[in-house]
Amino acid sequence: MSSRVVRAFTRTVGRAALFTLLGTTLMVTALPPAAHAGARPAAPTVQRSDQSSGGPGHTPDECNADPASCHGSNRLYQYIYSLGIHPFTSPHDVRKQLTGNFWLFSVRGACPTRIRAKDECELLGGNPVRVEAIEYDYLQIATLPGHVLGDGLHIRFTFTRSLGFHYLMVTAWQNRPTACTEKTLCNVASRAGAWALWRVLSETLAISAYLA
Repeated sequence: MSSRVVRAFTRTVGRAALFTLLGTTLMVTALPPAAHAGARPAAPTVQRSDQSSGGPGHTPDECNADPASCHGSNRLYQYIYSLGIHPFTSPHDVRKQLTGNFWLFSVRGACPTRIRAKDECELLGGNPVRVEAIEYDYLQIATLPGHVLGDGLHIRFTFTRSLGFHYLMVTAWQNRPTACTEKTLCNVASRAGAWALWRVLSETLAISAYLA
């Protein structure tokens, strides 16, 4: 690894610490203890009777298999970040590097360096999560009871490549609507915090992907 890459990686890690603290603070202060990180762009009005994982007509399994189908009040946000150009690296390589070196994760906390499906651990701040799935090109986690955002929040980190350019897509949905998703201020604040947090992750992976 060249000294230039090392210096760039060091700067990114330093920035990651600052932005992680900022993003976490935004989410913690914006959300009530039992709320989720709500960010549902142009979602329709919440229906009280909608209690499935993926909205009307969607079972939890269907939602896990295809997050894009999670619409309405249950779809929180979807952000796409560029990881730069890595023509000799596959999306699987980047995913494998993240799960095999989980210290790269913005809020790793007490989670092990290498994570596996079904693992349960605590992210930064003592927030428990379960690793729901690790597949070829994505990692999916879910919050557990005791998490500051409440339980039943699912977040999928999907890696893609097009013409040598890599991208990270972060999709989040919840099992059921919460008080936060029904309040505009809470919704916007938590969405901004999530965007900043996963931006830090993308910048870290943009550098580490050279070594994947």
